[in-house]
Amino acid sequence: MNPIITHIDTACCLIRIEELTILTDPVLDEPGKRYHHGWGAFSKKTSTPAISQEQLEDVDIVLLSHPQHKDNFDESGKAFAATVPTTLSTPDIERKFPNGIGMRPWESHELVLRSGAVLTITATPAKHHPHWLPGFISGPVIGFMITHSSEPETLYISGDTIYFKGIGEIKARFPEITFALLHAGGVQFPYLTGKGCYTMDNKGVQQMLETLKPKLAIPIHTEGWSHFREDTVALKAALKNATQQVQNCLHYIEAGIPVSLAELPSK
Repeated sequence: MNPIITHIDTACCLIRIEELTILTDPVLDEPGKRYHHGWGAFSKKTSTPAISQEQLEDVDIVLLSHPQHKDNFDESGKAFAATVPTTLSTPDIERKFPNGIGMRPWESHELVLRSGAVLTITATPAKHHPHWLPGFISGPVIGFMITHSSEPETLYISGDTIYFKGIGEIKARFPEITFALLHAGGVQFPYLTGKGCYTMDNKGVQQMLETLKPKLAIPIHTEGWSHFREDTVALKAALKNATQQVQNCLHYIEAGIPVSLAELPSK
């Protein structure tokens, strides 16, 4: 399996696997608008999508980590998802979208490719709030693991999560992870919950990589919103003294440019 990834904005990526086209966490609004994410949490979008909604064609399926937050599913993203045959997300998606299929951790959805091979998309656990807050504050979130029946490679998409015990459960079920897209950014709302993180900062990224040990990992969800506290430059700087295993697997990609994950150079 050789996924070709184009990072569009925030956690929004276009992923091509054979003839299948996947879009993750659709964020397609232009910058400048202020959004309410719930419970008094506000932020402003600052980034421009590298690919416009009009340029997206023939998307077969949307993988949405959660529908309740605008930095993963904004107004243009919602409009686009409504045109796609299938959207996989948390159970709440089924009451919002006729094409929605709700998933809980460890549930799977299968797609048959033209070759006859089966692509299996498994929902993985995620925790989108500081350890000391109750889960209903952020609501349910999932990540995704993509496996191919004829090839050994796997692709993990973390969804919005901090590092928590569920990451170890993912490793137990999927001991060999080839590629990983990690939602980082160290999201915080200091005026509400102090320094508590809602997505991984550099420490969380390092912990996740030390646990999962993917061959290649790409941080996304690092820029584009005013509530993100650790952009790509800061993340790189913070991880320069990480273990060799962590440094060797990390790659950073430029938005808007398709990248073949299998062809990225080994470090």
